[in-house]
Amino acid sequence: MQSTAHQSALEAKHASIDRRLAEESHRPLPDTALIAELKKQKLRLKDEIVSH
Repeated sequence: MQSTAHQSALEAKHASIDRRLAEESHRPLPDTALIAELKKQKLRLKDEIVSH
C-alpha cells in the first residue's frame, strides 16, 4: 500500500494537470496537441492513484 504522502502528491499533480487542461481549453486558440498530452498524463496519474 502507498504512503499517504505519495498518494497526496499524486493527487496534487493530477489536480495541477487538470487546471492546466482547463486553462488551455478556454484559450481562444487552444493547442490541441498540448491538450491531448495533458489528458494522457492525467489518465496515467489516475491509473496510478487507483491501482494503489
